[in-house]
Amino acid sequence: MPRNPVPAAPSYEQALAELERLVQAMEAGQLPLDQLLAGYRRGAELLQLCRERLQAVEEQVKLLDEGQLKPWTAS
Repeated sequence: MPRNPVPAAPSYEQALAELERLVQAMEAGQLPLDQLLAGYRRGAELLQLCRERLQAVEEQVKLLDEGQLKPWTAS
């Protein structure tokens, strides 16, 4: 049986744009309860992803400020 490849995580910008769309849809108040719950869960995942990416960049900037350039890898 062929295995489905794991989809790549969205970039920070893609995750933020999707999160903004979710918030707008939820604020409009026209989503059914099931979709509202799914949107909340997805939003929490996207928020965590954005926080992790920002933290990684902040750590890299601190290293640059201290003169310790180390390679940065996106998580």
